[in-house]
Amino acid sequence: MADSNSRYNAPAIVVGGGLNALGVVRSLGQAGVPVHVLDTDPRSPAMRSRFAAAHVVSSLDGSAFMAELQQVAARLGPQVVLFLTEEKTVNTVSECRASLPASLLIRLPEHQRLMALMHKQGFQELAEALAAPVPRTVRLQGSQDLPKVRTLNYPCVLKPSEKSYEYGARFKKAYKVASAEEVDALYREIEPVLADMVVQEWIEGGDGDIYFCLQYIGGQGQVVSSFPGRKIRSWPPRIGGTASCTAAWEHAQELSDTTAAFFRQVGFTGIGSMEYKRDARDGRFCMVEPTVARTDFQEEVATLNGCNLPLAAYCHELDLPAPAVNPVHPPRVWRDSQIDRWSQEESGDPPDTASRSHDVFDAYRRWNDPMPWLDHVGSRLVQRFKR
Repeated sequence: MADSNSRYNAPAIVVGGGLNALGVVRSLGQAGVPVHVLDTDPRSPAMRSRFAAAHVVSSLDGSAFMAELQQVAARLGPQVVLFLTEEKTVNTVSECRASLPASLLIRLPEHQRLMALMHKQGFQELAEALAAPVPRTVRLQGSQDLPKVRTLNYPCVLKPSEKSYEYGARFKKAYKVASAEEVDALYREIEPVLADMVVQEWIEGGDGDIYFCLQYIGGQGQVVSSFPGRKIRSWPPRIGGTASCTAAWEHAQELSDTTAAFFRQVGFTGIGSMEYKRDARDGRFCMVEPTVARTDFQEEVATLNGCNLPLAAYCHELDLPAPAVNPVHPPRVWRDSQIDRWSQEESGDPPDTASRSHDVFDAYRRWNDPMPWLDHVGSRLVQRFKR
């Protein structure tokens, strides 16, 4: 918990309990911010951190969640900075923003613009209108749209247009497909669960060619804080979420400028990021997709490398001096060890030479915050015993 002598007296609420939230809790809590976590699972990683007070809620979206959020906020004082970590919570908070108490501080863009950015086709249309560097994409809303995919150059990626928990329970995050026929077969299996999908032309390169830029954008469109990063491995390989990543200071200017220009042109403010893939053929950065109004899964990699972005957001909303950015050289690696190992085993990729000798920080294991890791290890042992 926060030091009583800390200059950061206003509390923060972090909604969600996964690894994403754990990184935000540690970033804020270790800086001295009083942190409160809301989640449905009392044993989720962030709920077990010593750097936050845990509050069990019945839901992370909908009217029940809003009522419980307001109840917690009412007990915490006149100013509370709110951090969201899941898309379903973003949807609810944005839709119900007019009912948020004045004490809760969160910066969001206009609702319809936010919804467009959260939808892959909405983002695609905005990016194309601005001549941003994006690969060609076709939207599928039903099997009648399948003939459109024959206009694309293969291989491609088939993925949901927006986050769907029902889809995620049954299918991979994305599928690399080699032909229109393969799209047809996969889509007909997926369509009964989620009809709204996109097919996007593949950008040549491996996991180490995937970059991202985490940012916080102030009310006037100014960049409050910016961090450039690079994935090392993804799970599943090539098409999945981050298994390990590090800083990419060498591309800081280009990634920051490109991301900030896009966010400014579309009127986005608040916390967000842009994922890129660097084309192995010509070295050009192509935009893949944004994350908006919530923190990124690997948000803590910025803090580990000297750029505490959640703290910068907190300070900006409270009109406090911005925390210093002290880039770490050589960069540190953030890693979810279990899925990183799975990725290396399945892909067969050699070790990442650029980060091989760099210090590695496990996403769970920290000497000053042991319970998330101990719980994680315990749950793995139980699963292994059951098998």
